[in-house]
Amino acid sequence: KPRPFYQISPGCPYTANNRCASPESLLDIAARKVAEKWPFQRVEERFERIPEPVQRRIVYWSFPRSEREICMYSSFNTGGEESASSGENVDETRLPFRRGIALLESGCVDNVLQVGFHLSGTVTEPATPSEPEIVCSVAISFDRCKITSVTCGCGNKDIFYCAHVVALSLYRVRRPEQVKLHLPISETLFQMNRDQLQKFVQYLITVHHTEVLPTAQKLADEILSQNSEINQVHGAPDPTAGASVDDENCWHLDEEQVQEQVKLFLSQGGYHGSGKQLNLLFSKVREMLKMRDSNGARMLTLITEQFMADPRLALWRQQGTTMTDKYRQLWDELGALWMCIVLNPHCKLEQKAAWLRQLKKWNSVDVCPLEDGNHGNELPNLTNALPQDLLHKGVTSITNLEGWVGHPLDPIGTLFSTLMETGRGDEDSLQGGFLDFSGTETRDAEGESYLALAVETALMGLGQQRIMPDGLYTQEKVCRNEEHLIAKLQEVDLDDTLVKIFRKQAVFLLEGGPYSGLGELIYRESVPMHTFAKYLFTCLLPHDAELAYKIALRAMRLPVLESMAPSGDMSRPHHIVSVVPNRYPRWFTLSHIESQQCELASTMLTAAKGDARRLETVLETIQKNIHSSSHIFKLAQDAFKIATLMDSLPDITLLKVSLELGLQVMRMTLSTLNWRRREMVRWLVTCATEVGVYALDSIMQSWFTLFTPTEATSIVATTVMSNSTIVRLHLDCHQQENLASSARTLALQCAMKDPQNCALSALTLCEKDHIAFETAYQIVLDAATTGMSYTQLFTIARYMEHRGYPMRAYKLATLAMVHLNLSYNQDTHPAINDVLWACALSHSLGKNELAAIIPLVVKSVKCATVLSDILRRCTLTTPGMVALHSRRNSGKLMSLDKAPLRQLLDATIGAYINTTHSRLTHISPRHYSEFIEFLSKARETFLMAHDGHIQFTQFIDNLKQIYKGKKKLMMLVRERFG
Repeated sequence: KPRPFYQISPGCPYTANNRCASPESLLDIAARKVAEKWPFQRVEERFERIPEPVQRRIVYWSFPRSEREICMYSSFNTGGEESASSGENVDETRLPFRRGIALLESGCVDNVLQVGFHLSGTVTEPATPSEPEIVCSVAISFDRCKITSVTCGCGNKDIFYCAHVVALSLYRVRRPEQVKLHLPISETLFQMNRDQLQKFVQYLITVHHTEVLPTAQKLADEILSQNSEINQVHGAPDPTAGASVDDENCWHLDEEQVQEQVKLFLSQGGYHGSGKQLNLLFSKVREMLKMRDSNGARMLTLITEQFMADPRLALWRQQGTTMTDKYRQLWDELGALWMCIVLNPHCKLEQKAAWLRQLKKWNSVDVCPLEDGNHGNELPNLTNALPQDLLHKGVTSITNLEGWVGHPLDPIGTLFSTLMETGRGDEDSLQGGFLDFSGTETRDAEGESYLALAVETALMGLGQQRIMPDGLYTQEKVCRNEEHLIAKLQEVDLDDTLVKIFRKQAVFLLEGGPYSGLGELIYRESVPMHTFAKYLFTCLLPHDAELAYKIALRAMRLPVLESMAPSGDMSRPHHIVSVVPNRYPRWFTLSHIESQQCELASTMLTAAKGDARRLETVLETIQKNIHSSSHIFKLAQDAFKIATLMDSLPDITLLKVSLELGLQVMRMTLSTLNWRRREMVRWLVTCATEVGVYALDSIMQSWFTLFTPTEATSIVATTVMSNSTIVRLHLDCHQQENLASSARTLALQCAMKDPQNCALSALTLCEKDHIAFETAYQIVLDAATTGMSYTQLFTIARYMEHRGYPMRAYKLATLAMVHLNLSYNQDTHPAINDVLWACALSHSLGKNELAAIIPLVVKSVKCATVLSDILRRCTLTTPGMVALHSRRNSGKLMSLDKAPLRQLLDATIGAYINTTHSRLTHISPRHYSEFIEFLSKARETFLMAHDGHIQFTQFIDNLKQIYKGKKKLMMLVRERFG
């Protein structure tokens, strides 16, 4: 039987979990495309008559099919990105999206009905101990696969959709075949005759007369009046008929709530987590922009309007004070987001024009803040700094050269004036205004190519000294332009003429002196010298290697940390020591400059592979001029990778460079905290293994300058002694013994220095050498009384038993017991298993050993249940039943009336008595039954004594007398124990 068009089988494409093998119908393909792109009004206007099955499929496919957008509009966090940036863990179960999924999966969604482009249903919020069950009526309108409006009976007052809206939406996405679908209500009414329409209206009024009767009467009066406004319009509105042609197609966003919440957060002045909330809103805007959602700009506009309306702006302007750092950071983030919008390459020109008009409007407001709160100085015009002969030769004909090499910026203006300039500059770039290095055949009157002139001009521009302006976004623009310029230069194929130009520029920079030429680049405060030097190095290397290395090494040796400005000018301190880190872009951090140094050094290491002299020079320069352990470690890893490429034999010289850098990292991070330290140590051992056995022996001989005792024993020596290392290096017996000897010496030295953390590793490493093992054991004994905890001693004791040294294990266990203290209520303490093991070991060795350890147990353990467990185990078997050292025993069980068990029995009974009184001090009725069970266990212990029945009876009588005020509890005691 053919399937009607409007039915969806569970196996049809785009259901929640299935995809059918049969091809999709042409009707569904066409309806889906129409539903995504066309408002339904346009469909109706285009076609005189639309068959009902076609209407049903368009209506069906018009609902969103992706959960990603629903998630975005119902939670601050959609994938961990925002929570990570906020620095706090978000409880995802409380997010509306997660709660909506829970409601859906719990079967709380009911009465789901789709009428045209309108979805309705009820969502039941289950009852909680503090709240009754709530049934929420939910209504959703949608158009072109976007939810355009939502209402919910829960009265949600938030920016994002509530859990009930989410539940109903996901019901429609995941279970479309279970949703009853109808055409828009106007289509249904069109099919009715007069009697049916009258019946329909009267029944509707009857069912909802208290709500709609006044409205119904008003509409009836207007319809019956010939001159009423309602009679002047053809047709009637239908909320279920979808969007009109003029309606904007975007997801529902509660603008009023956005404005109210931003206003509230700003009024709190960064306190009560308001700064975090605003940053979460910024993250949501960024997420929308990433998904090309038009609400990103819309939401940012709403946020900006509230920022502009903040009364503190006028107050600060009146008082002549700058805004607070927290507030400044929020404005910086606001501006960065607008930068993303005005530079968005996917937006239409009319959109960009509208945004620029809005920015201009805000810019005209008196209180609009300046970029950095201060007026800055004008930038020098780069054109005036270039050689005039180049300008006379026609370099200015290269389009927008100044915009790339350093545009003369206006004095620092407001945030929005800079954004407007950025937006206009981006429009120019779209129209072809970028620096153009094409046209290599174009020549001037003297026969010199414009390409050569352009390259020379660009190189001169990058080499000029220039101070950056104040203000985050103007700095961003200049730095971005210079990076783009270098990227453009890298696309140029060098010929002999260009190589000469590069040589000339390199010589010029090298001969410029400490505060001119290449030395000036450190003070230019834009693209640091290392980016430019790396570019010159790679370009010159094939043509003049000596000059290439000179320029790169000179750049590496520049005084990165020097704070003195050129010519002794102290009025403007160097940017690295004079800025607030979170207010400036990445170009202005020491970390970024060193990372560029690192890239330059890595490039030189790669180029110098196989050249021992150059490698030694580069290594020396790195060690003297790079001060970040993480960057040196990266260089060491780079050198190791280059030296051990799979398509060639390892380069031993480069491997040694890698090892030297790794050793430097070890020394730098030995006494500082570094989260990558363990990774660094493991890597160094791997590198030393590749270099050879002498390198491994060397790092073990000098371990105290490179590793902590724990690292030396648990990572270094253990790895060196492993079978994988022996196989990797093809070691003979003599070499193995030499390495093992060094490892044992290291282990004993570490155990002496840090017995708590290294003793066990030392014992393990010394297992095969009797003298070394005995020495390690003696170190443990010496440290046991003062420097080791009971946990460490128990661990080593168990190791000794496993190795077949039960008496040594017993000795260490008794030493551990001295340090232990278990109070009456610590019946789940992790040391309990160790205590039970120690008693079992003593019991297996014999009566004397058991007699010696029981006083220690009685002194250290006050927990009644633990003592009773030990007592029970000691009475089950005869001491020494596990024959050791050929000892024999009588096979008789130990008496509870004689030592040592009598002492243990008395201590256990005393512990039960003390514990009982302690528990009764603060007992609550809900713990009564648990207390009665505790007394039952106590009675079992009491009865182990020959007069135990009498003792227990006296004990119970005392309880009833002392705690007679606890009537209910004492009644339970009498019922159980008489």
